[in-house]
Amino acid sequence: MIRVLLVDDHAVMRAGFRMILESDPDIEVVGEAATGADAVAAASDLRPDVICMDVQMPDMDGIEATRRLRDDASLAAAVVIVTTFDRDDYLFEALSAGASGFLLKNADPADLTHSVRVAAAGDALLSPEVTRRVIARFAEDPGDAGAPQSVADADAVRATSPSRAADLGAPCPVPAPELTDREAEVLRLVAEALSNAEIARRLFIGEATVKTHVSNLLAKIGARDRVAAVVYAHRHGLA
Repeated sequence: MIRVLLVDDHAVMRAGFRMILESDPDIEVVGEAATGADAVAAASDLRPDVICMDVQMPDMDGIEATRRLRDDASLAAAVVIVTTFDRDDYLFEALSAGASGFLLKNADPADLTHSVRVAAAGDALLSPEVTRRVIARFAEDPGDAGAPQSVADADAVRATSPSRAADLGAPCPVPAPELTDREAEVLRLVAEALSNAEIARRLFIGEATVKTHVSNLLAKIGARDRVAAVVYAHRHGLA
């Protein structure tokens, strides 16, 4: 069972999410919270696998709550931001805080269930549209004083290969020499926003093998997560 914690300051919204998620026999909603502070406390008590997190809430917003959850090494829950507002600042700050996905509340019910499954599997939920926006932000001059201080800031720059951090603005058409052919192939598919399961089907290999390749390539290129890997792939001509 995938254990889910719902965090939203509107009870009606939480009830709707619960109904959608619990229609899936593999998902169990183990708790609810109405504020970011309550979410942090509930996560510690309930130990969910996935947290569906709103952004605008009293006491503590969802992005700060996500940051605190990800800073707690004892908590392994993945966070999926579910918000009404399609705003770049929310998107980039959420990813920078450690969220595994970003979903709008007007999405289809099936998308909510899918996002929970993807996050529970340890994948990042990056739709093609979100991927394009992330790449566009990273493509900005990192030295631009007017660039938003979010996932495109110096911390995110450091998340890419340390040996290449200084020349992020110059795409390299040659695959990184430290990657095997298979790892480079997996990286290309990660850059297409495919999940591990989708990559496994595309390459006719096991999902566990894909996870191993992803883990290895992240370590080799110095990327902290799949978001940084996507940027690396685009910057180095792999996508």
